[in-house]
Amino acid sequence: MKFRTSLILALVILILDFVTKRWVESELIYGQQIPLTNFFNLVLAFNAGAAFSFLSDESGWQRWLFSGISICASVLIIYLLKKHFLEKLFCVSLSLILGGALGNLWDRISLGYVVDFLDFHYGGYHWPAFNVADSAICVGALLLILESFKHKEK
Repeated sequence: MKFRTSLILALVILILDFVTKRWVESELIYGQQIPLTNFFNLVLAFNAGAAFSFLSDESGWQRWLFSGISICASVLIIYLLKKHFLEKLFCVSLSLILGGALGNLWDRISLGYVVDFLDFHYGGYHWPAFNVADSAICVGALLLILESFKHKEK
């Protein structure tokens, strides 16, 4: 996979994440839920922490910690994309993770929190709200796991 193609995929994820978050912010007020099915709502939620709101109740230092981690991870991913450009699934996986990391980094730096809006639930139990960036990161991580099981001939 060409390095440029990998960056374009990451950019598509970043733009899709940005547009969807700004749209939800323009249409909903904080905490508002719009039921779309019996298991899915749109909701405007802010997450100052990491996955599953980890450290979200802290005083604000976590914003810079998670931003630093995202920046370091992004630099490493770009390096790996350049180095392993012939490994298509590996590059797709990393591109999804890069786009998601940059999408959440944008929110974290500009807003101080990450905008979440996808709310799946069942029987009164809600999965923590998430966004396009989180989805891309999870799909990318899953593809990396699958890729790790591939038999590689050397």
